[in-house]
Amino acid sequence: MVSKLLHTRYRVEDLEKTISFYKDVLGLEEVRRHKSPRGSELVFLKAPESEELIEITHYPASGPVTVGPDLTHLAFQVEDLEAFAKHAASKGYPLSDGPTQSSSGVFAFIDAPEGYEIELIQRNS
Repeated sequence: MVSKLLHTRYRVEDLEKTISFYKDVLGLEEVRRHKSPRGSELVFLKAPESEELIEITHYPASGPVTVGPDLTHLAFQVEDLEAFAKHAASKGYPLSDGPTQSSSGVFAFIDAPEGYEIELIQRNS
């Protein structure tokens, strides 16, 4: 049996553009960066109130990165979705869907570099 989720990996072609998005748009912190024994570049990031990490990997030897629609996404909680949307749009990342009201709050989506989808959730107080 597993005991806890450690990280989720996304492979990308433009490592620095993607890392910039996660840090400058989402506000994640870069925890560590290194090269693996097989030569992939790995960058680990985390949200301020989370333990789980996101691993962004650049490994050209695996071939081109193809992101399938509706295959996967990351979801982050935000305090003020409207304020976040303005911030993201000012950085060149407008909402791609929403905002949509639900019984537990309001949610919306933006597209990260390379087509990965990010869900943003503002929970009801």
